[in-house]
Amino acid sequence: MGSTGTVLRELRGAQKSAKGVSLYSRYVNRPAGRMLAAGAYRAGLTPNQVTLVSAAFTYAALAAVALVEPSWTLGLAVYAALAVGFAFDSADGQLARLTGRGGPDGEWLDHVVDCGKLLLVHAAVLISFYRFGELPSEAWLLLPLGFQLAAVVTFCAGLLREQLGKAAATAQASAAPADPGTPSAPVSRVRAVALLPADYGVFCLVFLLLGAPGAFRAGYAVLAVVHTLFLAAFLTKWFRELRALRPG
Repeated sequence: MGSTGTVLRELRGAQKSAKGVSLYSRYVNRPAGRMLAAGAYRAGLTPNQVTLVSAAFTYAALAAVALVEPSWTLGLAVYAALAVGFAFDSADGQLARLTGRGGPDGEWLDHVVDCGKLLLVHAAVLISFYRFGELPSEAWLLLPLGFQLAAVVTFCAGLLREQLGKAAATAQASAAPADPGTPSAPVSRVRAVALLPADYGVFCLVFLLLGAPGAFRAGYAVLAVVHTLFLAAFLTKWFRELRALRPG
């Protein structure tokens, strides 16, 4: 087993492309995940075990949102646990690429944990609103449901776009002679900045406002609107991309 420095270099070499990744994931979450992946490697953990560690941090934080009265202390603790859980979510894939121990079971487990996270985070906010929030109107209880819809549809539609795109590309490759292709486009920093509001790590920052219920509701509402707008843009983009892959 190599030194931590050697492991980190190998992890950097096995890093996924930065294309389509926000600045937060590129410069904060992935580097943090790399450190955690190196520690997990030296501890002898498997990628699936790292995924479960991620789930433990994340789900414990969400349970606290639903069950504990909001405060500044709670907000700090929830944000810290969600951020660590998100970093471990990056670490499991990095560890899998480093060790070659990834597989369909690990990818499935990772997606199950992510899907549960997206459902529970907004359910926890809804419960907190109902139990502890002195809401201006009961209509605020609909906000987490709408945000949950946007988040889950974005997640599921993105996965389907990826899988259907791969299947179509494979079918086209088998039906046509080899094509050297075109060079991949460089990573766009403007796009990386534009994607910041849709990044889960940036979303987690809103929980730092739990000690000020009005500010938390306002920040959460703004993010809900932004994520809904991103959903509309993503669905349009993905539909056009898949239609372009239609045979003939």
